[in-house]
Amino acid sequence: MSDTSEDSGRTAASTLHDVAREAGVSLATASRVLNGSTRKVADSYRERVEAAAVRLGYTANLSAQATARGTAAIIALLVADIADPYFGQIAAGVVRGADEAGLVVTIAITERDLDREVRLLRALRGQRPRGVILAASRSTESAEPALEDEIARIAAFGGRVVALGPGADGVRSVLVDNRGGAQALGAAVAGQGYRRAVVLAAAEGVRTSDDRVAGFGEGFGAAGGAVDRVYRGAFTRESGAGLVSQALSDGLEPGTLVFAISDVVAIGALSALREAGRRVGSDVALAGFDDIPTGRDVSPALTTVRVPLDEVGYRALRAAVDADWQPAAPLPLEVVLRDSTPPLRA
Repeated sequence: MSDTSEDSGRTAASTLHDVAREAGVSLATASRVLNGSTRKVADSYRERVEAAAVRLGYTANLSAQATARGTAAIIALLVADIADPYFGQIAAGVVRGADEAGLVVTIAITERDLDREVRLLRALRGQRPRGVILAASRSTESAEPALEDEIARIAAFGGRVVALGPGADGVRSVLVDNRGGAQALGAAVAGQGYRRAVVLAAAEGVRTSDDRVAGFGEGFGAAGGAVDRVYRGAFTRESGAGLVSQALSDGLEPGTLVFAISDVVAIGALSALREAGRRVGSDVALAGFDDIPTGRDVSPALTTVRVPLDEVGYRALRAAVDADWQPAAPLPLEVVLRDSTPPLRA
């Protein structure tokens, strides 16, 4: 009986030996070029090996690399919500740095669920990633023993864990001055004449939200304003719409400033205010945080705090891969006043 199985038509995958023979170099040289060795290879040899790998369709075996070196050429990025442009811009910075380092980025979604984050870290540990970047906002529960245990196990295999914001012991941190940026925003909108504000925040215990709420209250209060109410929800557009609807039900006087802890939340609030017949800018003022591109395109354009998110992601990648990495001062943030907070007439 003739062999008509599907496998009979397959071509065997090219091996590292095949690439070395095609390029006319030693197996060791080919390995140094394609397996990310830190040892220097002459440019002429590197070009020959890379060209041979392309011709033969060779791809490195990441599992074999992990077995040989302890870690694979993988960076794992954990984000809360891939649909949020905030995390998309951070991911762009991580990918930019990974390309420079010859690494592959894999992304996992935590949905800001601690148990899910622990499960993801446990699964990722099996890939032996070179580094893990925890980009979802830390909470007061982040010191949970199960999470710290998984972080320690990843480190034991040679992986390096990086957190955006304060991390656990043994975790490198890339800091964003959320509190300072929100203080500056509070002072700036008070300088526009606003004296009353309501805040749309996430649940208590989410550090990014808590820092922004506290900072805004400090800056706004020091400049003569007062926060009347804080509404608690999540970092989503739907939450922004729902929370501002609650504020409208409780009474939202003309000339009140609504501060949302992120631009995504602010855009949800903007839609709900419009549906309620309120005019953003001339009636109720609105400010966000992060300066995502959409906030510049909506009408009126959104007052916010510019966070260099791409650079935050890039710094996180360097923290994950650089042996001589040293903590740096938080990146400077910038208040951007736009039409959603016009000067308030007396």
